[in-house]
Amino acid sequence: MRDKTQTNSAAPGDRLVRAGAVVFFIGALATLVTVAPLLLGTTPFPTYMFGLSMLMAVGFLMAGAGVLRSVAAGRRQARAGR
Repeated sequence: MRDKTQTNSAAPGDRLVRAGAVVFFIGALATLVTVAPLLLGTTPFPTYMFGLSMLMAVGFLMAGAGVLRSVAAGRRQARAGR
């Protein structure tokens, strides 16, 4: 018997995980840019750049929420299949 889920179909949390990964990598890039002047001995960036570094945490939380949403959908689907 074939599985009813298509291989190219998107699970409920997939877009949230992808968006979280993009936001995380933007935050990682902002962190590297922010820390570089401190290591090179030049003048540091303004304070808002340190705020952009927090995008790493936001992206991580978004991806985690997407994973939890996908797990919840899988559980609902498993219960309905009984």
